[in-house]
Amino acid sequence: MNDWHRIFAQNVLVPPHPQRARQLLKESTAFQCVLKWLDGPIIKQGVLAVLSEVECHLRVSFFDVTYRHFFGRTWKTTVKATEQLSRPASRIVFNEPLYFHTSLNHPHIVAVVEVVAEGKKRDGTLQTLSCGFGILRIFNSNSGSPSSASQDKRLRLYHGTPRALLHPLLQDPVEQNKHMTVIENCSLQYTLKPHPPLESAFHLLPENLLVSGLQQIPGLLPAHGETRDALRKPRLQKSVTWYLDNLFFTLYPSLEKFEEELLELLISDHFQEGPLDRSALEILERRLHVGVHNGLGFVQRPQVVVLVPEMDVALTRSASFSRKMVSSSKTSSGNQALVLRSRLRLPEMVSHPAFAIVFQLEYVFNSPSVVDGNAASVTSLANLACMYMVRWAVWNPSLEANSGRVTLPLQGGVQPNPSHCLVYKVPSASMSSQEVKQVESGTVQFQFSMGSEDHLDTPTEHINGPTAERQPARKPPTSPSSPPASAPQGLAATQDSPVGPGLSLSELAASPQSPAQRRAARPASQQPDGSQPSPAQAAFPLEASVSHLEADLSQAPVVLETSVAEQLQELPFTPLHAPIVMGAQTRSSGSQLSRASMALLQSSGFPEILDSNQQPAEAVNPADPVTFNPQKEESDCLQSNEIVLQFLAFSRVAQDSRGTSWPKTVYFTFQFYRFPPATTPRLQLVKLDETGKTRSGSLSHVLVPIDKDGSFDAGSPGFQLKYMVDPGFLKPGEQHWFLRYLASQTLQMDVWDGDSLLLLGSAAVQMKHLLRQGRPAVQVSQELEVVMTEYEWDTMAVSGDVTGFGSVKPIGVRSVVKGRLYLTLANVGHLREQRVRNPSSLPPSRSRVISSDGAGRFPGGSLLTSGGPRRELSLGKNVVQAQKLADVDSELAAVLLTHSRGTTGPQGAGREADAVRRRKLERMRSVRLQEAGAELGVRGTRVLAQQSVRAQHLRDLQVIAAYRERAKAESIASALSLAITTQHTLYATLGTAEFFEFTLKNPHNTQHTVTVEIDNPELSVIADTQEWKYFKDAAGLHTPVEEDMFHLRGSLAPQLFLRPRETTHVPFKFQSFSAGLPAAVQASADLSSEKGPDAGSPWTSSTMPTKRAKVLFRAGGGKPIAVLCLTVEPQPHVVDQVFRFYHPELTFLKKAIRLPPWHTLPGARRGMAGEEPPVHVRCSDPNVICETQNVGPGEPRDVFLKVASGPSPESKDFFVFIYSDRWLVAPVQTWQVHLHSLQRVDVSCVTGQLTRLSLVLRGTQTVRKVRAFTSHPQELKTDPKGVFVLPPRGMQDLHVSVRPLRAGSRFVHLNLVDVDCHQLVSSWLVCLSCRQPLISKAFEITLAAGQGKGVNKRITYTNPYPSRRTYHLHSDHPDLLQFKEDAFQVGGGETYTIGLRFAPRQSVGEVEILIYINDHEDKNEETFCVKVIYQ
Repeated sequence: MNDWHRIFAQNVLVPPHPQRARQLLKESTAFQCVLKWLDGPIIKQGVLAVLSEVECHLRVSFFDVTYRHFFGRTWKTTVKATEQLSRPASRIVFNEPLYFHTSLNHPHIVAVVEVVAEGKKRDGTLQTLSCGFGILRIFNSNSGSPSSASQDKRLRLYHGTPRALLHPLLQDPVEQNKHMTVIENCSLQYTLKPHPPLESAFHLLPENLLVSGLQQIPGLLPAHGETRDALRKPRLQKSVTWYLDNLFFTLYPSLEKFEEELLELLISDHFQEGPLDRSALEILERRLHVGVHNGLGFVQRPQVVVLVPEMDVALTRSASFSRKMVSSSKTSSGNQALVLRSRLRLPEMVSHPAFAIVFQLEYVFNSPSVVDGNAASVTSLANLACMYMVRWAVWNPSLEANSGRVTLPLQGGVQPNPSHCLVYKVPSASMSSQEVKQVESGTVQFQFSMGSEDHLDTPTEHINGPTAERQPARKPPTSPSSPPASAPQGLAATQDSPVGPGLSLSELAASPQSPAQRRAARPASQQPDGSQPSPAQAAFPLEASVSHLEADLSQAPVVLETSVAEQLQELPFTPLHAPIVMGAQTRSSGSQLSRASMALLQSSGFPEILDSNQQPAEAVNPADPVTFNPQKEESDCLQSNEIVLQFLAFSRVAQDSRGTSWPKTVYFTFQFYRFPPATTPRLQLVKLDETGKTRSGSLSHVLVPIDKDGSFDAGSPGFQLKYMVDPGFLKPGEQHWFLRYLASQTLQMDVWDGDSLLLLGSAAVQMKHLLRQGRPAVQVSQELEVVMTEYEWDTMAVSGDVTGFGSVKPIGVRSVVKGRLYLTLANVGHLREQRVRNPSSLPPSRSRVISSDGAGRFPGGSLLTSGGPRRELSLGKNVVQAQKLADVDSELAAVLLTHSRGTTGPQGAGREADAVRRRKLERMRSVRLQEAGAELGVRGTRVLAQQSVRAQHLRDLQVIAAYRERAKAESIASALSLAITTQHTLYATLGTAEFFEFTLKNPHNTQHTVTVEIDNPELSVIADTQEWKYFKDAAGLHTPVEEDMFHLRGSLAPQLFLRPRETTHVPFKFQSFSAGLPAAVQASADLSSEKGPDAGSPWTSSTMPTKRAKVLFRAGGGKPIAVLCLTVEPQPHVVDQVFRFYHPELTFLKKAIRLPPWHTLPGARRGMAGEEPPVHVRCSDPNVICETQNVGPGEPRDVFLKVASGPSPESKDFFVFIYSDRWLVAPVQTWQVHLHSLQRVDVSCVTGQLTRLSLVLRGTQTVRKVRAFTSHPQELKTDPKGVFVLPPRGMQDLHVSVRPLRAGSRFVHLNLVDVDCHQLVSSWLVCLSCRQPLISKAFEITLAAGQGKGVNKRITYTNPYPSRRTYHLHSDHPDLLQFKEDAFQVGGGETYTIGLRFAPRQSVGEVEILIYINDHEDKNEETFCVKVIYQ
């Protein structure tokens, strides 16, 4: 084994966690750590008694606290004797320097130091024991920057082994965990500091590799003097340039057979994942990666060049290109090689035994398109190139070699390789000799030279290329890398091949050729030199599947001359913006009320919740576990559930103490189940008396309803809402849905400031305690945290910590607890109300199979009325009451009215509806005229009136006879169609597929090809057999399933074949993604559910429009054989998660919402262990781009949204549906997204410095009393400050002053509210871009945490100006630091002492406080930084 193989085998690294690899890479930082000595009795006496010759050493490993993952390579110090280590004053000295560099500059990346003792047991075998470990923090916890202090530090040691860090109970901070036990009087002395001199040797040391300064690094010169530390000041060895020419690969048994076997195996592997078109998999390119490797890693990124078969080179061979033949080459036309047409230049070689040249042969295939509806939906990934490493070789040149020819055996299989990836298998060599084994995997041959720019000109023979043959059809021709005009000639020139851009550009594959283009482009490559390309080649220049990398793409801009043919392919998506964690917006935690709070609430006069027997409801402890028994709930005699929400109190948290204004009134918005969204009235916050407060002060304000005149009665606190969920409200079979909703879902509520109309935060409460489980009534009182989530601007990095639920907390999302809501939930059971309904009001059958048997008879009645509305069932017969034709047909009534009046009659379809009523009025008028004539005794008038009426009746009869004759054919056809028409009602929920089967029967004695015509795009037949089986299994149907039932004809209607008198089941599904009316008007019952018995069907909703669909089954002659008429009653749906975004108007909102681990989602399918189903996403708004990407196992899943915001103050609401099945049957999650478009105001400012701007206010039609409110009153102030009058149709300036407290980019909301009507007049989104000023001085102070008194300190400031100046003082932490004077004057050149008072703090830690010294214009002059360490 040579030096390279030995070093490579000893330095294999474990990569970081895959999630870390997805993050945006940062610059690597070098460190030096010196482990000095170990103090204390680290080894127990029991160990010394069992082992002899005990020695001790240290082991250091990298550990990722976030993902509980060890990575890198464990490094060991030299072994030290430990004879006296058990004594109390013992010390063992190491003084060994340790070096490394890493780009994972995150506070959770630590180094774990383990103390290991080793000795001999009595039988002579070696035994190693772990004596303890310590956690060495590399980066600061605040900013993630490395610590610059170089003084000695002591590392505390803990009992156990580092494997304990993998236990899930050890959450960060690990050092403060109760399971960690410190070893008394034992510590490790060390120093850790950045080491910039190591940056010059980064290319020789892989990242995250721990190396000793005493270790010899290939490529570095030994250290000077006696220190022997070569990494303290690294000195690089001189590099030499090597050239490789005439490089070609030979594969066993031949290139053609090797590639055919490779393709067959790949097709076999992909065929197991799904049906695959065998002609779709093609070899696009054969690539060679060549790089210099020093045993630790690649010195530079490997060069990527393209190899071509020897046959293609022979087709374009010129006199200047010939491959040299040597006696060892055994190529023939049947065993052709892969040839490199250019020279390789390696300038990073070093004359060292461990430096080697690594060759890696890679094949590029087009991504196979699976014949699958799921795969076809992702068109952007269909033509991506997939790459596989097939062979590799390493050449370790001797130090004396200058030039010559080399033949190397290729390697493959499962043995370790420099790229640490899977490599294609090698032939079985169990029966082969050692000589044959060297050839069976293939060989690579090349000529090398050192330090010469000239081409090799060794006296070797030239060989002629093989005769031209056509490649197999599955291997498309490889395009030349030269420009289009010189493509036929450019293949023959031997030229240098500069380093390309690497794999990041090589993966931009062009779309594969179509067969027609491939045939047209093939003859062009065989034209003689100097000929013009064919028209087909000119139309598709450089038609290739992957762009070649032999040209230097990094030195000149790319000219898009081939944009027609070379279509860039999409790379695997890696998000560069921070995802939003689903559920992180309302991570409010509910807790049980304390006894003092319960007593205070009970004494405040809140109404008591009683059950149906007027007894107090049973109180439930929210901390008790809930056992959900569906059978017990469904068998309860109290089937009606009255859900009560009682809002009691709202209090402020102690942490929110930066002077934030406290709201005076609040209101709440939420949506319970599928009831319409609710908005409570404004509730007044009434402060409790000092005697009534709890000791902790958490419960401070109760909620009191406000009357219309603005007054409130503090004696009747609390606000109560009731929802009645009874069998009259629920659909048939919906009860178990409602019970599952209570058991698994949380109720999310938004809390708003009633005066400023700003969102205070959100709270979430679990509803599982509302399950009564046979009890008459239950109630639960909880204290909920109101959390405000602020979304910062899209950041170009992804980083985060792992929360306790296993999800990632991303950057760019800041959650603050704003207050606590005191809420009581109750469920009061009631007896089911017995209602006697007639049979027509009963809900239709919810069977999944729709039979057409009842449509085979004529019900009787008029042809024009389909039997009329007064049909009744009497003794099993159809009884129809006779009616006049004019009373039941509006068109006939309009014709008769026209003749009776002698005019043109009513015009339009709208007036025809009232024709019957007008005709009756005309008849009544004529009757009154007759009576009036009789009273006057005018006999002649009466006779004339009778004659006129008789004539009118004759004309009416003639009109009726003509009308009946004209409409007879149409009416008979309509009546006959009723005999084959089946009516059915569906209750559909948004996003959920409703499946049913229609029993279709061929009534004729002849066979027919039936065409299925559907007039609604939301209704479709199920043509896929697998989808049909999935729906049938979910519905529990046992009807037969047929393969290839439908004949599909593209966009035309599907057809199916029916034999004479044959009956079959036709599968349908109805699925709607259109939300229709906004969520605010979705309603299925009132809050109190006070509908009367005649209010209509309890399962329908008057505010949601009823949809209709018609399916016509036509036989071959165009005659219908069956008709299915569907009535679809849309039902409101359940919302699982609500997202609310505020965004500038007329821009695009781009967000990524991260799904939690799949098994934690309510309603998710339970699969096999470790199995994660595919995720699909749909949106209710077609103008919203919503998609997700399929990632590898264990990777987090993100849902990406791109929404165009409208003009201010428009609000866009839509729904997002998450599915876990490929057929999109039922969503496991339904999200509601609110996007508020606001006017954008950009402000660029400096923290601590005052920035002023003005906003223009435009008056409305009336005079308004308005006031400006802001979400960050400490940072943004307005003038006028209070209430002012906005004149009608006038313009007025609103002056805004911004003084940011922290750097970064964020949003600040500014609302202008009408104080009389509590309406929003205008709203702005102030986009702050804040930078931190230059810090001129830094201080550090240590204070004791937990003490009740503050500390006074002083610092000095010298006026740098010659004149007297006035200065103002500000701080970014006004809650921790106050000034003795906020302003002072000091003469020119004089020094002033600034008095500081530090407020006490309860928790330990470090805080950096900035002191801003501003001039008289409030511009920053200087900034001091005080680092306060609370211990």
